[in-house]
Amino acid sequence: QEQLVESGGGSVQAGGSLRLSCVYSGGSFRSNTMGWFRQAPGKERQFVAAVNWIGTSTYYADSVKGRFTISRDNAERTTALQMNSLKPEDTAIYYCAARRGLMAQAVPFNPDYWGQGTQVTVSS
Repeated sequence: QEQLVESGGGSVQAGGSLRLSCVYSGGSFRSNTMGWFRQAPGKERQFVAAVNWIGTSTYYADSVKGRFTISRDNAERTTALQMNSLKPEDTAIYYCAARRGLMAQAVPFNPDYWGQGTQVTVSS
């Protein structure tokens, strides 16, 4: 059974950085497009970033472009989200997600399964 487990969330001040990690188990990590979503209180879950199976294609939401970087390590079966210049509006639960299939492009990204999420809180 495929499973995603996130870590690295926490509380930081505006302008700070955090690095989220997602560990995959239970199947073929290389065959998945990986990505991150987030959900703030009272709001819908929104797309943040995605990376294709080999790391040659990435895509970001406009709200995080230039500040966040998604990456993956197929040997370690992990994906990461480096978040810099954090803002209070980045406060949310961040979810790792995966879409099965060897897609050349990172998007469209419609996940087949999800992690349980990790909380990120940015104070002003």
